[in-house]
Amino acid sequence: MQLFKNAQVYAPMSLGKKDVLVAGGKIIAIENSIELAANSFTTVIDATGKLLTPGFVDSLVHITGGGGEGGYTTRTPEMHINDAIQGGVTTVVGVLGTDAQTRSLENLLAKAYALEEQCLSVFCYTGSYHLPMVTITQSVKHDIMLIDKFIGVGEVAIADHRSSQITSHEMARLTSEARVAGMLAGKVGIVSIHVGDEPSKLDLLEQVISQFDIPITQYYPTHINRSKSLLESGIDFALKGGFIDFTTSTTAQIIEQGEIPAAEALALALEKNAPISQLTMSSDGNASLPIFDLKGNLIDLQMGLVSSLHQAMIDAVKQFNVPLELALASITKSPANILKLTKKGRIEIDMDADINLLNSQSLAIEAVYCKGKLVYSGGKSCLNIPFLSSLR
Repeated sequence: MQLFKNAQVYAPMSLGKKDVLVAGGKIIAIENSIELAANSFTTVIDATGKLLTPGFVDSLVHITGGGGEGGYTTRTPEMHINDAIQGGVTTVVGVLGTDAQTRSLENLLAKAYALEEQCLSVFCYTGSYHLPMVTITQSVKHDIMLIDKFIGVGEVAIADHRSSQITSHEMARLTSEARVAGMLAGKVGIVSIHVGDEPSKLDLLEQVISQFDIPITQYYPTHINRSKSLLESGIDFALKGGFIDFTTSTTAQIIEQGEIPAAEALALALEKNAPISQLTMSSDGNASLPIFDLKGNLIDLQMGLVSSLHQAMIDAVKQFNVPLELALASITKSPANILKLTKKGRIEIDMDADINLLNSQSLAIEAVYCKGKLVYSGGKSCLNIPFLSSLR
């Protein structure tokens, strides 16, 4: 058991100073004062002056790498678990990207199971950017229903020159398969949407929602901060009841070309009265960050970082005056609720004990617990990992 004493608890809403008791990887008590003596089966952690928050939920990570738009040498590497835990991320959702030929769902699942063995919580999407959807069982419906890790399909590309130029009928059929499979399996069955920088923006989703009997909440479009015009469309989408996600990984060059930093996009959406329950940030970790010229030629490429999620939360609070509770919610409670990850994203009794301890002033991460296990402390990984024993 672990007993956290005198922490300022953000659940993600502020609960004030509390003691939090963890046992069996679960939160079992949250009280003003809990008195237990330290002994062989109880560790008492003095959290005085620290913020205790949920572990961060990163809803879009290329855990097996991505990229390749500039040829084989531009394929990005797999995510290492230390990349996640040093950024306070305790839950990730793994996806394929542009390349579903040399990267496979089988490898995605194997990587997910490996990360789980190392204490991270991992979920995945079946499919990828393109039609026809890659699957393991030859069916999106079967993948979601019969493979525990798969909670939906994605990320399906729209408004992008790399997409399959999918039609509204094709999107409606794919969405219906994912939706019904989710219903039958008790999962979210959501469709993660990669939105590119073409002028059509979210038009395809609007067409499907208006033409077919599909609820707006069946879609989870990301990269909504790619441009000012897309952000405006995304906020309108959220005000209609949809979910939108802002990408925290970026570069100075991409921002110069018009991308809005995720922290700023979150602040702007909140100013327009978009509910925090429908707003999230994700890292797009280990994805390529390509820059194309007007003719579609690749002119630069960098890699997304999972650690950018934590930095964007800090930026939202310190640069754009987003209340800490709301900034935290965008990377904890909101993505967990949207994806129906019922034991994640909150400091509550019976939730998984995914816990971050933050410096109360800088919001720097001082310790990370995954299901009650200390995995990161004092700037170092606490995990004994084959092939790489320290943070890179």
